[in-house]
Amino acid sequence: MGLTAAQVQQYDDEGWIAPIDLLSATETAAIRGALEAAEREHPQHLHAEHRNNAHLILPFLADLALHETIIECVRPLVGDDIALAASVLFIKEPASGSFVSWHQDAKYMALAPANFVTAWIALTPSTPDNGCVAVIPGTHHGGARHHDDTFGEDNILTRGQNVPDVDPDDAVDLVLQPGQMSLHHPWLVHGSRPNRSDERRIGVAFQSYLGPDVRPEHGEYHVMHVAGGPVRPEFVLCPRPAAPFTPAGIAARQAANDAYAAVLYEGAEQRRSL
Repeated sequence: MGLTAAQVQQYDDEGWIAPIDLLSATETAAIRGALEAAEREHPQHLHAEHRNNAHLILPFLADLALHETIIECVRPLVGDDIALAASVLFIKEPASGSFVSWHQDAKYMALAPANFVTAWIALTPSTPDNGCVAVIPGTHHGGARHHDDTFGEDNILTRGQNVPDVDPDDAVDLVLQPGQMSLHHPWLVHGSRPNRSDERRIGVAFQSYLGPDVRPEHGEYHVMHVAGGPVRPEFVLCPRPAAPFTPAGIAARQAANDAYAAVLYEGAEQRRSL
């Protein structure tokens, strides 16, 4: 259920682990179906520019964030007392130009120390053809790298942040089947290419699971308790949604998104909505 010693060593050495079996085919299909139904019925809350922190309005995503297998895999990497900082729905439409440039999650998150980890769960196949996550192994050892803010139209990232001079020949594609997940370190350089297939590529990133010593360096973070002891007092505690799209859940998500945007766009010349 948890990680093997070899997987923990790989994370230490290379900064990533994949694939990890998480959900059955039936469970995966149910979550995908619920998500796509929510997209159809509430497009104002789940359109392409509004996909952050949907776990605060959709109970099934909050349940997924608290999945026992995820927690058991995260514990040996960050510790027993765990909080969740945010989530992102990474959805690439068929034959679209949307991509994720080479970047490090921790660069703009203003969290320290870097004792946190991102879990990326595939709800559809995630392959090189449809733009799976690709990583540059070992780059988490070097700490923060310089990023250029491009604000590219097709770039899914908030600022279009890009680490220059990355050799794509060094990349490893994290191929996942529906229901599998990957884990990666916050300083690992990673990105993804456009979806050139004729099917949607859908992934849920829980970004990130925070260890007990992590604290915000500036700004405000609205986090959800995951496991172990209480959330640090430096964070704002978010409630789990009682039902889909409740007024309280929508308000909690908006407050979390506003605070998250203020952190991510610190010093930026442009902004996108979250």
